[in-house]
Amino acid sequence: MIPSLLAKEVIQGLQAYITTGFETSTPWFSGAFKELVETPGRFYKGPYLSISLPFQQGDPGRGFFSTLKTDFPPYHHQQQAWQRLASDRVAKSTLIATGTGSGKTECFLYPLLDHCARHPGAGVKAIIVYPMNALATDQAKRFAATVHGSPGLRGRVRVGLFVGGLEEKPTQSMGPAAVITDKNSLRDDPPDILLTNYKMLDFLLLRPRDQKLWQFNGGGALRYLVVDELHTFDGAQGTDLACLIRRLKARLLPKDSQQLICVGTSATLGSGDEQDALIHYASQVFQSPFGDDSIIGETRLSASEFLNEPIEYLLTPILGVAKHLDASAYASPSDYLKAQYQLLFPEQGETRLDDPQWRSELGSQLKRHLLFNNLLRILARQPLPLDEISDELARTLPAGETRDSASALLDSLCALIAIAKSAEGQPLVNLRLQLWVRELRRMVSPLQAGSNKGDGYDRLGFSDDLKADDAGLYLPVVQCNHCNTTAWLTRQPKSSTQIQTDLRAIYNDFFRNDPQSQVVLPLLADEEPPASEGRVQLLCTQCGQIQTQGEQCLACGEEALQRVFLPNLVRERKVAGVPRLVSERNCPVCEQQDALLVFGARSVSLSSVAIHHTYATPFNPLGLNSPLLAAIDIVLQ
Repeated sequence: MIPSLLAKEVIQGLQAYITTGFETSTPWFSGAFKELVETPGRFYKGPYLSISLPFQQGDPGRGFFSTLKTDFPPYHHQQQAWQRLASDRVAKSTLIATGTGSGKTECFLYPLLDHCARHPGAGVKAIIVYPMNALATDQAKRFAATVHGSPGLRGRVRVGLFVGGLEEKPTQSMGPAAVITDKNSLRDDPPDILLTNYKMLDFLLLRPRDQKLWQFNGGGALRYLVVDELHTFDGAQGTDLACLIRRLKARLLPKDSQQLICVGTSATLGSGDEQDALIHYASQVFQSPFGDDSIIGETRLSASEFLNEPIEYLLTPILGVAKHLDASAYASPSDYLKAQYQLLFPEQGETRLDDPQWRSELGSQLKRHLLFNNLLRILARQPLPLDEISDELARTLPAGETRDSASALLDSLCALIAIAKSAEGQPLVNLRLQLWVRELRRMVSPLQAGSNKGDGYDRLGFSDDLKADDAGLYLPVVQCNHCNTTAWLTRQPKSSTQIQTDLRAIYNDFFRNDPQSQVVLPLLADEEPPASEGRVQLLCTQCGQIQTQGEQCLACGEEALQRVFLPNLVRERKVAGVPRLVSERNCPVCEQQDALLVFGARSVSLSSVAIHHTYATPFNPLGLNSPLLAAIDIVLQ
């Protein structure tokens, strides 16, 4: 993944989706949709770049547990969690509050497997409750791979997945990528570790046919209870979970037993009140004590600890550097990456993108490059937009062409960071881009005279952004899905000469075809009106008065009159056999029936466009399953 280039392509794709799909044929609104999506801060914000430094390492080696080898040496917070959760060590209830990519699952996965390997007796020894079946299924694969890859676990520890629904091919035994999913097999021979969700766990405790699952738990075999993503169990769901855990303890544990080790995982927390609130909440849900030291938080290296080597590489001035930085000039992302490496590290030898050792060497070189050091300094406090970072970065570059190419140089640097590894083979840093996209809902347009002439008014805006003291009137927008004619939508009560602007009433009348619903098509001064049935009027953009002629509003005296066409869309139709007047949604220009739609683009449509570009772009050749720790979050509001 080349993250910054991918983010920019997603933005361009979303902009093209709006401008090509909705750009109007109505002269008054000409260019309004392009202005909406291209004006900074209106349709989207960002992308914001953040770089998280690596987590602090724990003790070297992979032999913390006697029955298995861990995949990597532990991070400091993982080692803390293992110390607290291992049944042959402290063995205390714990809350794991670390962020994405921190190895949160491994914090409890290894202690549970190690305990089961050291206590081979029958009975369910650990239960893990997930908020979603998809998460449980994904985690099951990780358990299966760990058990299969550990000689001390394979054939000794059994893990079962028991969720709702029928499996097409249920598995009756452990495999390299699958745990036991056959429900009858789980009942007849209960697993050591049970993965489920809280609704299914409730059924398993109550249904007669599932009681065999607990046939060996009378002596208190259950040792661990884990609730993954504890923060998602809020409100009534949290109360249900708390009651379920109390029934579980009463059913499977000896009276007044303190042997159960409770584990909750949660999103990264702040400090003070947030931690106190989590401890109090966990104590209530689990009905188990959690001390002030029970929260395991992430600990990352400081910049000085991470950048512990002297600067060795500087950006060498190159004539015509812009063409070297232009990603479109290269036949493939690999060619682009190779060229960027040669640009930042000239005469450093061959670029071997598929060689893990070379990627680790790249990570070491980046830490000794002034450009990378400056980028970390710029991002030390908070994520920043790419444009702002480029401006800051340009100040650190030599004057001339290089400074003008700071944005493209930032793309180049991000691309290399995304593929760089640490000496241990882990990603060098966690590079993340966030793009905030606003769904187009409850869109309105101002009626101010001349607002299509660049006088500072936005011809399309969000009703949620309107303030009480905003001058003028605003109406929602409808558009023909056949010819892209764009018009205002309002309601005009019978015998009234003024339009109304209450959005709720306007939408209600439009969707129920109320005869008070009125389409208003703005016209330029010399524009011919449509040939359809209707009349040309003057609309006061200050009070909504409609009149036939004059230079001033007859109601308020203002001269802000807009020439409009009011199509007659009211017809008599039989509804359930009864004649009634209805306002049809026919286009006043092309007269296509039922063609007028309220303008908007909701999150489902926008996310599908973004996902399409994420898959189709050459800057993400591995698709969404890229193993590189470079992420793009597209947040739809």
